Amino acid sequence: MKNTLTRRIIGPVLTVSIALLGIITHAQQSQLPAAIVGQADELSGESLNYYKDAQGYLALPSGPGPHGAVILIHEWNGVVDRIKEMADSFADEGYVALAADLYKGKTGANRQENVALMREASADQEEIVANLNAAVSFLRAREDTNDKIATIGWCFGGGIALSYALGGEHHEGTAIFYGRLITDPERLKHLDHEIYGTFAGQDRGIPVSQVNEFVDTLRKVGVPNDVHIYDPVGHGFWLYVEQDAEIRTEHALHAWDRLQDYLKRTIDD
Repeated sequence: MKNTLTRRIIGPVLTVSIALLGIITHAQQSQLPAAIVGQADELSGESLNYYKDAQGYLALPSGPGPHGAVILIHEWNGVVDRIKEMADSFADEGYVALAADLYKGKTGANRQENVALMREASADQEEIVANLNAAVSFLRAREDTNDKIATIGWCFGGGIALSYALGGEHHEGTAIFYGRLITDPERLKHLDHEIYGTFAGQDRGIPVSQVNEFVDTLRKVGVPNDVHIYDPVGHGFWLYVEQDAEIRTEHALHAWDRLQDYLKRTIDD
């Protein structure tokens, strides 16, 4: 029985099915970070205060650097262990990784708490920008960074990453995982760097039509982008692969390889 990876590539728009049986693909040669399959080791970074009462988490690569830096922007539940584990994973890849905290040290344990935290933070967009500006300043002041920074956000954090690219301190990269989109060309034309995007074909909150509109607008205003829709999976598939590993693994691998290539293009020396 053939193992088939189906993904929609926004580039021109098309749908591709790749038969993996007997074919060694780039995705098969790589390995997902242990964090997103629920197999992370004990945390190796440290909690720190980089802005007011924000409780961020910093993970450092081995070696003196200078290294590219990433700011991780959490989902609707805050800086939980999964986000900290991802910071450790990016440090393992050679990046200084700061998990930013937009919830003042709070985390949610259920839908009601998550929604309340998200709404409270979203009500003050200027504070979000100030928080992330402080994160950028913190990373640029470090001797072990190369002054190149990318934001990476999931869900709530993905939408924040895109809006921050339009209204925050200059940075070199923005990676969006199924985050809220902006399709207004008058706003998107101000983007000054390539955009990475990973979306899910079964995501009811961010339909394929909206992603297509987003990419069409990026093209029209001349913003380079690498945006893919993975047809068989739903919202949140990438950060919690173990919840449906049989369906999610190959798509998550492909998205991870794309992200690694994107970071090399944008923030590596």
